[in-house]
Amino acid sequence: MSSTLGSIAGSSVLITGAAMGMGKMYAELAVKDHAAHVILWDINAELLEKAAAELSGQGSQIHPYVVDISQLEAIEAAAEKVRNDVGNPDILFNNAGIIRGKYFWEHDQRSDIAATMAINALALMHITREFLPGMIEGGRASRIVNVASAAGLIANPRMSVYTSSKWAVVGWSDSLRLELKQAGHHHIAVTTFCPAYIKTGMFEGVRGPLMTPLMEPKAVTERVWQAMREGAPILMMPWTVKLSKALRGVLPLPVWDIVADKVFGVYKSMEHFTGRK
Repeated sequence: MSSTLGSIAGSSVLITGAAMGMGKMYAELAVKDHAAHVILWDINAELLEKAAAELSGQGSQIHPYVVDISQLEAIEAAAEKVRNDVGNPDILFNNAGIIRGKYFWEHDQRSDIAATMAINALALMHITREFLPGMIEGGRASRIVNVASAAGLIANPRMSVYTSSKWAVVGWSDSLRLELKQAGHHHIAVTTFCPAYIKTGMFEGVRGPLMTPLMEPKAVTERVWQAMREGAPILMMPWTVKLSKALRGVLPLPVWDIVADKVFGVYKSMEHFTGRK
């Protein structure tokens, strides 16, 4: 594990999905920790402008960019602008994501399947690929936080495409961590974040499984921020995510299906999902 970052002061922090919700909370933590530059990426221009105004005047320079991260060309253009305007970020939060809560055969191939994979999986790879060479060459203590999900560890009905995107993130993110370590780039730490349901509009209507109440966003972002500073390789929240992962690994699949469905209620958690309006 990389050593804990002594200070965020003077660093540049880039956050995707930063106009609202947890992305905005990460930006607030960056400002609170005296980051020199806080770079906000979001597709919602109106909310982005509002967030930038609220974060300004507190010591950090705020740099908002309207970016559609589902498009590689948009990522490339925005990344080039960031490098020209601010320089390469030291800390990258791949936070933005979407969910479509329905059976697989109900998904539209473009607006659901293609969009989910582009935003939740491919965008993280493309954005990281844009900035990672600069992190490597810069030699400064750097961090990459990739927001996955407990759904990236455990399958769940009505989440097939979302789950597949998060499984991709878990595999890629942890492989990236190992590659950087193997190549001797010890100044860069990668944290894979796998949370259960959080009280945001994104998961409106879900029911938390047994012993897994919906988590408060503020407490979650503060814990993720701490894990980022520590260079923790993976963070699962709450503790029942680790338990579920362990049980899924040791129980025969038919037994696990019964436990997940009838005991923990995982397989019923999305039955009343409505999502953000």
